[in-house]
Amino acid sequence: MMLDYNMLRHPNNVMTSVDSFLVRFELIDDYLHLQYELTAELSALNIPAKQTPCAVDGLWQQTCFEAFIAVNGEERYYEFNFSPSSAWAAYAFSGYRNRSDWAIKKTPLIRCTQSNEFLVMDVLIAVVDLPLKRADQSFQLGLTAVIETNEGELSYWALQHSDGAADFHQRNNFILSFNPNNSQEL
Repeated sequence: MMLDYNMLRHPNNVMTSVDSFLVRFELIDDYLHLQYELTAELSALNIPAKQTPCAVDGLWQQTCFEAFIAVNGEERYYEFNFSPSSAWAAYAFSGYRNRSDWAIKKTPLIRCTQSNEFLVMDVLIAVVDLPLKRADQSFQLGLTAVIETNEGELSYWALQHSDGAADFHQRNNFILSFNPNNSQEL
């Protein structure tokens, strides 16, 4: 069962065209399913056009949806970026913003649907591409987004923001917990 979580705009950002922004997640077989639902005046936003799925660096410089995944109690974490265009990026970090070598095993599956007032993006991340953990450990999840207006202004969205500038890498903002080995924990 998917639960709704409200995405919050960073307090330093102004954006009036967004009415609501929800995110949901669930485990389906061997995948982590993320669903981002943006209700807004989409004509005021820069939504990248559909393209062939491929890995692209720097997606966070425009409208994209993100997931930060860590193992509870460990410094390392992964960052996934997903564009409405179907482009994606995946990074590993050994600690706060300290990139490390890693290659994704399965390309994330991205499906984006939109109308004039809403955009829904469904993403499937293979469980084999989540950080390694023991069966008794849980994952921590931070769900975030960058929304760009047609004027090039960026706003930053997350389930929770820390004080100061927007920084999705801060672990205290990875506030959701789940364990694929324990279906009771979601």
